[in-house]
Amino acid sequence: MKINIQNNHFQLACSGVSFWEEQKALLVADVHLGKISHFRKYGSAVPQSAIQTNFDRLDEAVAKFQPQKIIFLGDLFHSALNAEWNLFENWLQKQQAEIILIAGNHDIISPLHYEELGVNIHQELQIENFRLTHHPEEKEGSFNICGHIHPGYRLVGLAKQHLKLKCFFRSKNQLILPAFGEFTGTFLMKPETEDQVFVCAQSEVIRVN
Repeated sequence: MKINIQNNHFQLACSGVSFWEEQKALLVADVHLGKISHFRKYGSAVPQSAIQTNFDRLDEAVAKFQPQKIIFLGDLFHSALNAEWNLFENWLQKQQAEIILIAGNHDIISPLHYEELGVNIHQELQIENFRLTHHPEEKEGSFNICGHIHPGYRLVGLAKQHLKLKCFFRSKNQLILPAFGEFTGTFLMKPETEDQVFVCAQSEVIRVN
């Protein structure tokens, strides 16, 4: 799915990433690396194989879009340092793109660790008329692109069956990206008439309202 925002073009992928064509930037929200290891440490029955899934999906997005910049919109790492940090280091070593992190509320690891790996950290990032943040923060004169909410939408069938899917949620001056990470959950959105919802189905992104 491709959408136009203020004469800029964004491709929305069913993995939850968005590719900003004019900036050649891959936007990724709420990966929450380390969350699976954190859950397993405290006894949750999450399969070990799920840890690699986030990195495999990141690799697929990078291979598809070939970005010059990868911008993480906060909550890249879920908790304190754990075994997944080593996997993240290994993943970074393979990247040709500039890596940027906009700090989120879960990003508690010292910025020094990121800086040692060449990751640039910002509290927010202004690119032309677009303001990139972790938390949704609308500001007059700029269009906000963010994460944090983990937006989702419930589709209801004629027989009262329902399906909850993660989604991209667009309002007048804001685009909220879905959470990229595995086992992150969703928050069901309640769109107003002028809002747009793009659900992430198995193989495509579909506008539903």
